[in-house]
Formats: sequence, C-alpha cells, structure tokens
Amino acid sequence: MWCLRLTDSQRDALRLLIQAQGEIGPSLTGALEALDLARWDDLPDAALPWDDVVRIAATQGVSEADVVWDLACGMPLRQQDAPTQPSG
Repeated sequence: MWCLRLTDSQRDALRLLIQAQGEIGPSLTGALEALDLARWDDLPDAALPWDDVVRIAATQGVSEADVVWDLACGMPLRQQDAPTQPSG
C-alpha cells in the first residue's frame, strides 16, 4: 500500500488527469472516490500513552500489541496493577 500527502492543487490536478481519460472504469472511479475521501483524512498522528501500555502489558502478562488492540476496542486505560483475589 502506498501513502502520500498531496496539496489541494496536486489532488485537483490528479483528479483532472483521471477525468481526462474519457471512459472511467471501476478502478479509476475508485481512485476518484479515494481522492475525495482523502481530503477529509488529514488527521493528526495518533499518540499513545506508551508508559501505561507497557505497564498494563506487564501486569497482565501480555504483549504491548494486545494492550493496544484492547485500547482500540474500548478498554479503559486505567487498570488495576494487580488482579483482585477472591476472598474466601
């Protein structure tokens, strides 16, 4: 997969080049749609609280990737440092 950043004028020029091809098939139609959507995809880079990710991974005995996956799925960031023991 390629990733590049285009200025508005570069994106407009690329759109005009695609439209100048005449009959536009499904691939070029998809490219035009992607150019339109890319305009709204200028979000800042994500930042993770990496110290917390490392701590949670060590506490749970899992990899950092597992913690990131859980965070992406909505797991709350604050976790107990040690699992609770049932009283008995």
